[in-house]
Amino acid sequence: MGSIVDLPQIIGDRLDRLRETLLLRDGIFIGGEWTSGSSNERLDVLNPSTGQIIASVACATDVDAHRAIVVANDVMREWSARTATERADVLMRWYQLLLDNVDDLATILTAEQGKPLSEAKGEIAYSAAFVRWYAEEARRSYGDVIPTNRAGRRLFALRQPVGVVAAISPWNFPALMIARKVAPALAAGCGVVLKPPSEAPLSALALAELGHRAGLPPGIFNVVHGQPEIVGPVLTSSPLVRMLTFTGSTEIGKLLMAQSSTTVKRLALELGGNAPFIVFDDADIEMAVRGAIEAKFRNAGQTCVCANRLIVHSSVREEFVSQFVSAVGKLKVGDGFDPDVTIGPLIDEAAVAKVERHLHDATSQGATIAHGGHRHSLGGTYFEPTVLVGVKSSMDVTREETFGPVAPVLDFETEEEALALANSTESGLAAYFYTRDVGRVFRVGEALEFGVVGVNTGAISYEGAPFGGVKESGLGREGSRHGLDEFTELKYLCVDGI
Repeated sequence: MGSIVDLPQIIGDRLDRLRETLLLRDGIFIGGEWTSGSSNERLDVLNPSTGQIIASVACATDVDAHRAIVVANDVMREWSARTATERADVLMRWYQLLLDNVDDLATILTAEQGKPLSEAKGEIAYSAAFVRWYAEEARRSYGDVIPTNRAGRRLFALRQPVGVVAAISPWNFPALMIARKVAPALAAGCGVVLKPPSEAPLSALALAELGHRAGLPPGIFNVVHGQPEIVGPVLTSSPLVRMLTFTGSTEIGKLLMAQSSTTVKRLALELGGNAPFIVFDDADIEMAVRGAIEAKFRNAGQTCVCANRLIVHSSVREEFVSQFVSAVGKLKVGDGFDPDVTIGPLIDEAAVAKVERHLHDATSQGATIAHGGHRHSLGGTYFEPTVLVGVKSSMDVTREETFGPVAPVLDFETEEEALALANSTESGLAAYFYTRDVGRVFRVGEALEFGVVGVNTGAISYEGAPFGGVKESGLGREGSRHGLDEFTELKYLCVDGI
């Protein structure tokens, strides 16, 4: 059985404040049981705020991953045969347990990922909202009665579970991305094998523990954390896995897509972004600044929908930059457990190195740092929130996803130029723009080549709305009723001789 993480090792990382220490698990979860797996290898989990090891968790092997798939496939027969209401009731109990344990879950999340505790609490609440949404949607997975084409015949379209789902989730939202994938899969009647991020597996294990308490059948939701190069190929090659859902980089998404082609799996891919944030000359500047702060610096800029390029009309650029720099200067960098902190650390040294590379490239080509621009005095992987001006579209900071607290500002003159700048990317996940012109709302909103568009807001997330990208930002949608459809097959039933 998987043990509870040794609390004396982590007192300095604030996990001693947990009310429910049984939420801290260090095993893999297969068939409703906690186990150390078939290997003695372990994965160390670091607190990015301190660099300290806060846990050492079991490392799944290919044997463990295969066993989890077989178990999920076997248990799915019983789970999918349950009524939609029965599945919904279990998910609602899981939802309530998430809310009942929001403080502990947020503490675990902040300890392993680094984001401010207030953001972590918001993530847990949002995770619970997805579980509730799909508990409700489980009873609304409707098919169709098709008008017949021949006397004595009835035609139907039925929705059935796609099969065993392999889910691979990222470290930047270690609870949310699990709820957004696992809840609709379970609501549809599928079995799930989750591979959580090696950097932040503790949240996944806590969610699995609460799902078990809620009454999920043993084996319907399994968690196998381990080395990606070992676990990943098992998930992509198994003929029992009928769908793969992944959130992460476009590079890895393409690799998984190729690996999954041998068994022609259903794919749902939420990949990288390069979000434009356009401020037109008629925008409410104060509102735009608030939205830019929210869209750019949430989770220290480590989000796929992060505003990666601030495209500002030349006539309001000076006013916008002045207010924006002033607002950025009020952000506080530090340990996520400090109640005054608004920006935590970056996840690791590689993330800091990428930020520094982008800044060096931009400044060497003439961009100017208006604020920040350096590693923070706190050391470690902390970085100052940074504003760049005089940025050109040829610079790496506009062509690549920085995934850090750097806001590059570009100028434009016309609506057509703004759209050309915004759409000049292979990514197409999220975009934002600010205007008070109603006609422009529709012109620009429809012309932006992105799957999600925020108009006069930097906060676009809602469990009832479809989320996903176009172009190289992925396939499929999460959230809304469409998110449930991703986990079902549409079967045509033709009944004759009536």
